[in-house]
Amino acid sequence: MSQMIGTQSIQFDHAPYIQSSASIVGSKEGEGPLGKLFDVVGEDDKFGEETWEEAESTLQKEAVTLALGKADLKKEDIRYIFGGDLLGQNIATTFGIMELNIPVFGLYGACSTAGESLSLAAMAVAAGYGEQVIAVTSSHFASAEKQFRFPLEYANQRPLSATWTVTGSGAFVLGTKRSHMRITGITTGKIVDYGVKDSMNMGAAMAPAACDTIYQNFVDFQRTPEDYDKIITGDLGKVGQEILIDLLKEKGFDISGVHMDCGIEIFDSETQNTNAGGSGCGCSAVTLSALILPKLQKGTYKRVLFVPTGALLSTVSFNEGQSVPGIAHGVVIEYAG
Repeated sequence: MSQMIGTQSIQFDHAPYIQSSASIVGSKEGEGPLGKLFDVVGEDDKFGEETWEEAESTLQKEAVTLALGKADLKKEDIRYIFGGDLLGQNIATTFGIMELNIPVFGLYGACSTAGESLSLAAMAVAAGYGEQVIAVTSSHFASAEKQFRFPLEYANQRPLSATWTVTGSGAFVLGTKRSHMRITGITTGKIVDYGVKDSMNMGAAMAPAACDTIYQNFVDFQRTPEDYDKIITGDLGKVGQEILIDLLKEKGFDISGVHMDCGIEIFDSETQNTNAGGSGCGCSAVTLSALILPKLQKGTYKRVLFVPTGALLSTVSFNEGQSVPGIAHGVVIEYAG
């Protein structure tokens, strides 16, 4: 029996379980509304390293190690790692998990990488290609600003539409061993380009892609917003959230009553000066691990649609005047009893 449904989705016959997760964040994230929920909050955002990039690699390594410990597994028990980050050629992932000596698939989906890694990890387990696998991703405020925007010393002004890149890493162990949470389906996103060229307004660039994936999930699974306890986007922020809700209303769906955005949840924009909210690969990953999965674990949520969102730009494409396409990947996570 085919597990493919609709045009972009998979409904797993043998749904893989989320056996454990781990979240490690920086000091600013620790001062936010979710601060007490994270597994580890670093006092030094360099995490004892010499550079910001090395710090981000350390985040990934420690998140994976912590997730393994929670699942009572050793690195030798893991068949594959699916991992990625925002930096050029995925260097945070490369140097972060290199010492673990586990077969790895390096991924790039910009800030949607948490959804991409979970999707591919779930597919591997469901197909019998690995009894236990890991999905991991990360971002770091300073390394992202250095690569995509301005050196921190420049102290540039940030528009109200701008988001603050989260310093953090989230790691997830997926496997066949039963737990209270399972990934029952996925909806893989398409690249959607609405012609936005403002690199300081990622919410506007990514919202159309989020709309496309969420709408397709409804169509493929024959569901409505009421079939989910929460529909959770990755880092649209306040600007992108409004656009997403309006776009879906045009398609006949009102998600305003169940929508949550990780970028809005992770910071207090008024007291922490984060403008539209949080962003980065780590934003949705650590929020999923610290805030959302515990509610699924307890059965508070029965089914959520997790939709990390990514802006597919680089310094090269931006400097050449290209627009900022977006992508979003949907992951259906359910309480398994």
